[in-house]
Amino acid sequence: MEIFQRTALLLGKPYLEKAANTRVILFGIGGVGSWCAEALIRAGIGHLTMVDSDVVSETNINRQLPATTKTVGKPKTEVLKARLLEINPNANICGLQEIYSPETAGSFALDTYDFILDAIDSLSNKVHLIQQATNTNAIFFSSMGAALKTDPTCIKVTEFWKVNGCPLAAALRSRIRKLGGTGKKFLCVYSDEIYENKGESPDSGKSAESVLGEDVTSTQINEPQRPIMTGQHWDSKKASINGTVSYMPAMFGMTIAGLVTQEIMK
Repeated sequence: MEIFQRTALLLGKPYLEKAANTRVILFGIGGVGSWCAEALIRAGIGHLTMVDSDVVSETNINRQLPATTKTVGKPKTEVLKARLLEINPNANICGLQEIYSPETAGSFALDTYDFILDAIDSLSNKVHLIQQATNTNAIFFSSMGAALKTDPTCIKVTEFWKVNGCPLAAALRSRIRKLGGTGKKFLCVYSDEIYENKGESPDSGKSAESVLGEDVTSTQINEPQRPIMTGQHWDSKKASINGTVSYMPAMFGMTIAGLVTQEIMK
């Protein structure tokens, strides 16, 4: 296809043929996941399933690809699917307005995918997805939190159990150890920068979007008492919103898409 001419020039037609037949499922299409989804489609991925229960809100506009003043109130999966099909009408794109949880996990047929990508923000559901995904034959990549980050040079990729300086990864590992660990090893995208909020949240004291080091995404905006960052630690007794700047979630998402592309190139 003409739209992939430059990709073919760089990576070759065999890559494009393989990418067109690659099946990817992406959990969460907020600040990280939405940019990841677009990068995947522009890189030639032919089969993409997106899972996110949320609708676009005004507070998403500063960082999430589907969010504009015209899309507020619309399901993110619906908005993003329409955009991605405008990029590649031949792509097989499925948008599921659902939540990943232990109760719904069985409905996603994880074993049928080549790649499973994690960009969700519910700590308990993220733990469950990590454990389930690492026990499939699929290649699994996960995003840690992109909130409270401003320095793009601090973004790193490493194996999950070797991540240093990321409180979210530490919290996940603590829970996962108690539950028996993971299956295979996997890479995650993270930053060890912690930049404190300078302003005051207008929704202080409420359960709201993106509290797990946001923005991974906003798949469970109504989950009560979700942890937030307090200094260097996660506090499970409070609920608030951490600040996020436009480019950091996008760079996390693009990095995950790059990991998928590099894996296909192998």
